[in-house]
Parts: sequence; structure tokens; C-alpha cells
Amino acid sequence: MTEAKQTLNRYIPFAKTLGEMFGPNCEVVIHDLTTPQSSVIFTVNNHVTGREVGQSFDHLVKKVLLSDEFKEDYLAGYEIQTDDQRMIKSSTTLIRDCNDRVIGAFCINYDMNVMIQMKEMLEALMPHNEKDTHIQTPNAKNQETSIQNVEEITNQLIEQIVANRKHSLMKRREKIELIRFMDEKGIFLMKGAVDKVADQLGISKVTVYSYLDEVKKKQSE
Repeated sequence: MTEAKQTLNRYIPFAKTLGEMFGPNCEVVIHDLTTPQSSVIFTVNNHVTGREVGQSFDHLVKKVLLSDEFKEDYLAGYEIQTDDQRMIKSSTTLIRDCNDRVIGAFCINYDMNVMIQMKEMLEALMPHNEKDTHIQTPNAKNQETSIQNVEEITNQLIEQIVANRKHSLMKRREKIELIRFMDEKGIFLMKGAVDKVADQLGISKVTVYSYLDEVKKKQSE
């Protein structure tokens, strides 16, 4: 068992506690980001989103790392939607090892459907007041969120994704498959990702872009 896996396994009791405390609508997922292609190592109440051990991370880049509100290695209360249109309220905290390197993610996903139905029922029963106005408080964004920190995390993900598949006789189709995986996970939305991937795979930026074009063409067929 790797040192990262040992560290992450220590979070399993926390996951079980949250799952039991908040009931079947609360899913907890632990990711091992040193193995990004099969990052899910533990789940509680995984019927909420259908996460399975052995699957990869899903919303980490697009919803968490790219959020203006991501700071101090966590993002709380963002929303995702399941394939069957259920609204899920999620929170993600990154886990670092003793060398301050990101090795995992601790994710909580709460199915809001019951809450939404209760809210709609209560609103239907309450008297309507046309003068009642909803005051929105501006969502203060942390302008000092460390871009460098996000780029560091992305670089680590790219290194791990490539390292887990790279070998001396790596074929073109294998490189395209890696690029397809990274594109699917939103890696190329991050600044400097193309340069980093090109460097890790030992190919040019032009080649990375051509592989990306090929991936997108196949997706549109």
C-alpha cells in the first residue's frame, strides 16, 4: 500500500461518520489523486450520484479548481446535477501529504430533492405578499485566490495522469486516449495545460492540439 493510500485511508472514519450522521441523502467520496484514472477509493451512500470505487474524478477541475470561490484547498456548497435531473449540493476539500503535495480529495454530495419538494410545499401554503422582496447579498469573491496554487495542483494531476500510463514504447493511440481523458476532465481549461502535457508526453504543442482536434471530431461523429 502506498504512503498516499495509507494517509487517505485515515479519512474513512470521517466519511462513515458524515454518512451516518446526515443519512442516506448524504454521499461521501474519497479520491486518491495519485491515481487519477481510478481515483475513487471509498464511498458512503453512493446511490446519490452513483460513484463507484475505481472510477475517476468528475467535477474536480470544472467545478472546483476553476471556481473563483475556490480557496484554502476547499470549495463548499456548489451545485451539480445528476443524469436524472436531481440537484446535488456538493463540497470538496483537497487532502495534502506531509510534503504539502495534493494527494486526494474529500467530497460530500447531498441530494437536495427532498428539501426542494418541502420548500415548494411550504411556499404553496404561505400567503403571498407582492411587496415582499428578496434581498440578495453580493457573493464576495476572494480576489486573492492563489492562481499559482491552482496551477500547481493541475500540474500534479497532469504528471500523475501521464506517469500512470507512460512507457518508452507508448503509441500514438495511447497518447490520444490520455489526451481524451484529460479533455473530458477539463484539464485543458486550465492555463498552461497544453504546454505541460506536451512536455510530459515528449511531443510538441502542435501535436497536442492536433490530437485534441481528433478527439473532438470523434466525439461529434
